[in-house]
Amino acid sequence: MSGSAPPSRFLTRFRAQFLAWAALCVGALGIADAAEARSVYRCVRAGTVSLSTAPEPGSQCEAKEIPDDAVQTPNLWGEMGVFSGTLYEREQDGVLVYGTRKLPGAREYLRFTVATPPGEPAHEGLGKVEAPKLDRHAKAFKAAAKRSGVDDAMLRAIAHAESRFDEKAVSPKGAQGVMQLMPATAESLGVTDPFSPAQSIDAGARYLRTLLKRYKNDRTLAIAAYNAGPGAVARYAGVPPYAETKAYLEKVEALYDAYKRALAPPPLRPADAVPVGGALRSTLP
Repeated sequence: MSGSAPPSRFLTRFRAQFLAWAALCVGALGIADAAEARSVYRCVRAGTVSLSTAPEPGSQCEAKEIPDDAVQTPNLWGEMGVFSGTLYEREQDGVLVYGTRKLPGAREYLRFTVATPPGEPAHEGLGKVEAPKLDRHAKAFKAAAKRSGVDDAMLRAIAHAESRFDEKAVSPKGAQGVMQLMPATAESLGVTDPFSPAQSIDAGARYLRTLLKRYKNDRTLAIAAYNAGPGAVARYAGVPPYAETKAYLEKVEALYDAYKRALAPPPLRPADAVPVGGALRSTLP
C-alpha cells in the first residue's frame, strides 16, 4: 500500500465492505482488484479488541486472511452486540494504515455502526405466524402445562414459533425437537431423546418456568432469554438488540394471543334460553 491517499474510486467499495463486513477493514484501499486475499489484524489490548490493516504497536495481533471472493466473511469482533465506532487513518513505517483504535497520530476516517450477534443461539424460529394448530401434541402440552404451571397457550406459541411442532426439526444453530432446545440445555434438563415430543415439550416447559421465575414473571424477558440465552439478557440488562430476537418476540406474542383465544372455553350463554331473531329469549314464563 502506498503512502498516498486511497484512490477515490475505491472509497464507495470500501465503505460498503466495511459496514457490511462488520468493520473488517478489508476494503480495497489502494489495493489492486487482482489481489486474491488481504490480511486483517485482530488486535487485543487491555481487554479491548480492534481491527487493523497492519499490526498495532503495543497490542497482541493475529492476522486473518480474507479472500476477496469470500461469500461470507468471518465475524472478527466476537459477540459484542450492536455498537458504533470510528475507523482511523495513520501512517506506520511510511505506509497508510487503517484501524479502529485511536493511536498517536491517527486521523478520523469514517464512523460506523455494526451488529455482531453471531455466536448467540438467537434466531427468528422455524415457524410462521398462522392459524393455531391445536391438534399437534395436544396431550403432551396439556400435561406439561399442568406439571410446570406454565400457560398452555404460551408453550404452544413457543413451539409453533420454534419448530411449527416438528419433532424432527433441527435449526442452523443446532437446536433440536419441538421446543428447539440446544443440546447442552436439553442435557441439563435430563432429556435423553431430543426428538421425543413428550420429552422436548416437558423440558421446554420446565426451562420456561425457570426463566419466568428468574425474571419475576416478566414474559418478555423470559421469551428473549429462551431465544438468545440468559447470558445475553444479562449482558444487555434487558432484551438483546438482535434483529432475530426482536422478530422472535413479535412472532411469539402474536401466536400467544392466537392460542389464548383458541384455547379459551366457549362463552357462557343464559340457561334455558333459545335464540330468536338473533337475540336470546328465555323459555321460562
